[in-house]
Amino acid sequence: MTLKTWATGALIALLAAAAAFFALRGGGSFVAGDQPVSLPAGLDRVELEAVIEDYILEHPEIIPQAMERLQQREMLAAVSSVRSSVETPYAQGWAGAANPDVTVVQFFDYACGYCRRSLGDIERLLDEDDGVRFVFRELPILSPGSEQAARVSLAAAEQGEYFAFHRAMYEAGRPSDATISQAVRAAGLDQAAVQQARDSEAVTQELQSNMRLASQLGINGTPVFVIGDEILTGAVGYDRLKEAIEQARAES
Repeated sequence: MTLKTWATGALIALLAAAAAFFALRGGGSFVAGDQPVSLPAGLDRVELEAVIEDYILEHPEIIPQAMERLQQREMLAAVSSVRSSVETPYAQGWAGAANPDVTVVQFFDYACGYCRRSLGDIERLLDEDDGVRFVFRELPILSPGSEQAARVSLAAAEQGEYFAFHRAMYEAGRPSDATISQAVRAAGLDQAAVQQARDSEAVTQELQSNMRLASQLGINGTPVFVIGDEILTGAVGYDRLKEAIEQARAES
């Protein structure tokens, strides 16, 4: 079944329910997408569904409109159900405002080139906006080295040097024993404390929690940004991130 076929069927079912309501009242009209639909009185269910199907086929532009609205509603429901958990950082695994009016959450992987590309946009927003906080959620799904870098990243959060390591890890290159060690030195981390924390139960539980949250939000790649009620996928760029932050601020 194609997406268009599924969407058409879903719209027919939804509009048929509305049509049945109006039929009980002896006819009427309602809006599908941006188009008014008038229904004559006296039609049975089969006739109503035929009228609605004809309308959809004549106005296929309402399919993407309906799909977009459905996705927006599903996104809002998903984010609302886990917002507190998603926006609460692990230790000091955040950068920006201590008392933010907008929190941006990034799911990322140190082996992700698009995540590395997004770092400059994040740094620019942090420099320009003193009301925003970025919370970073490790989602090490791309390589074996990703998990080791994520564990050290969370150890850095426990030492209060999260963003220093975050930057240094991306500067060092794809995660490996050598690049992770380089980033640890560059961030000035206590290496003995890193060794102790990286394999701790707390770090393991945090990574597992991030995986669960990602699953609940339908996230299966990186980077992904959760801003207000929006979920943005990919390296969307400075302008799109700023727009979403301003929208979240206006709605708060």
